[in-house]
Parts: sequence; structure tokens; C-alpha cells
Amino acid sequence: MPLRVELKPFERIVIGETVLINSGTRTSFLVDGEAPILREKDTVTAETANTPARRLYHCVQTMYLKNDIQRYRTAYLGFAKELREADAGAREALDLVNRHVADGALYKALKEIRKLMQREQQRAAA
Repeated sequence: MPLRVELKPFERIVIGETVLINSGTRTSFLVDGEAPILREKDTVTAETANTPARRLYHCVQTMYLKNDIQRYRTAYLGFAKELREADAGAREALDLVNRHVADGALYKALKEIRKLMQREQQRAAA
């Protein structure tokens, strides 16, 4: 079943290793296939990967968009360890992320890591 995507003016979306930039008007289109897709607002750049959770997210995001878990596995394990050491309360969520990665469900892993990023942000603000 195709995925319907609606973009605001000048909004960006990443499909695999390609970035699409919308024109000056709102638009929608259908994506039919298995290509990995992320909206720009759901991406973390190398420059903004400045916390343990954000570094882990960036790594899994790269695995997802490049469709290559094995290539980034060592880095992933290092970032997961770093986050576990930085936030002992993240253990349960990290276990779920690990299961998703092991199952190849990288988008689900990203959703779980977003929760850890929010937790990290709340802890920093407190």
C-alpha cells in the first residue's frame, strides 16, 4: 500500500539517500515501494548529534537510510553503551531498541530513541 506524504512549502523529506525539497506550495504525493523515508524534522545531522541519545539516533538513522545494519553495528553498540552509562534509567528502552535493531525494524527503533532524546532533553532542562 502506498504511503501518502504531504509536504509544507519548502519542507524536506529524505528517501533513502536522496533529499527532496518541496517548492513554495503545499503538495502531496504517494510513495509506492519499500524505500526508507524520514521527514527532515525527524532527522539528526552529524553536527547536531551532540548527546548520547542523539548519537545513537544518528547511527540508527544512517543504518535505516542506507539499509545497512552490519556496516554500522560496531558504532551502534558503542553509542548504545555510551547511552546506557549516561542514563541508567534508559535500560528498558534500550533493550527494546536493541530488539528492534536485531529484527531489522529500524523505523521502530528510531521512534523509541526519539523518546530517549526527549527524556534526555527534559533531564538537561531540569
